[in-house]
Amino acid sequence: MSKGRSLSAMATVGAVIALALSGCAGTAQAGDAPASEAAASEGAASDITVTHAQGETVVATNPEVVLTLDLASLDIMEALGVEADGVPDSEFPDYLAKYAGDEYPKIGGLKEPDFEAINALAPDLLIIAGRSASFYAELSVIAPTIDLTQEDFYAGVKANTETLGEIFGKEDEALDALDRLDNKVATITEATAGAGTSLTILTTGGKLSAYGPGSRFGWFNDVLGWAPVVEDVEAATHGDPISFEFIAEHNPDWLIVIDRDAAIGTEGAQAARALLDNEVMAPTTAWSNDQILYVDPVLSYLVGGGLTATEMLAD
Repeated sequence: MSKGRSLSAMATVGAVIALALSGCAGTAQAGDAPASEAAASEGAASDITVTHAQGETVVATNPEVVLTLDLASLDIMEALGVEADGVPDSEFPDYLAKYAGDEYPKIGGLKEPDFEAINALAPDLLIIAGRSASFYAELSVIAPTIDLTQEDFYAGVKANTETLGEIFGKEDEALDALDRLDNKVATITEATAGAGTSLTILTTGGKLSAYGPGSRFGWFNDVLGWAPVVEDVEAATHGDPISFEFIAEHNPDWLIVIDRDAAIGTEGAQAARALLDNEVMAPTTAWSNDQILYVDPVLSYLVGGGLTATEMLAD
């Protein structure tokens, strides 16, 4: 965090605390007590306690002003028919393209919250995850904040969909969507049962990294049923660095490819298809049998964990 932004964040947080304290310092009239108690009782009845990655937060159901720095959460909200009032300044998939417009305030980058913009919008709920999770303590001072980071990809999609469904009174819609997704996953696992081995790789800057079971992109093995060609791939955030020779040596039947440069719009980057078109890859089973799946990079890398994104990837 830069020194300038840190000072800005501290000033914003300090102002918020001061406003909260001044609001509590007003002199109450004796006759106001019953009304205040009634209001508190009514508010409590409409609140829920959300358990999330960094603890528990009391959240008002159907909050009016909702901001999110997490594209997966934005995806789920949109799938449930709920709009966000502030979003990150980011690339968006086509089905979320409306959020790129100026009518939806931008509240920072995926990894860099704009504290002043967030505070100015006076949110009733702020949703973070993954890339923005480290700012939980600071953001919690501004508004009720929940961290929807999940370790298990597919279980996380389900848990976050159910959580947001409860917050926004969309429980039935959430259950229907998850049933539909489960059916698609079941269809895929029937097909992958005899499809052979696979290796999931990410390309970026002309380099390769591999992902196996239990990793960030491990759901291709763990949920969709592809047998991993290598079991002991390091489950690191940015994958286990590998070479073309590694792929040729282990020779998976299927290669699942995520082009990170395409996801984040790296200028001048070599596309994954061109990168893999070389003499080492040519004799491999995946290349020679045209069994390379180039999964949508924005859906898989940027929006991974969203409800619609996961359904589209399954399709």
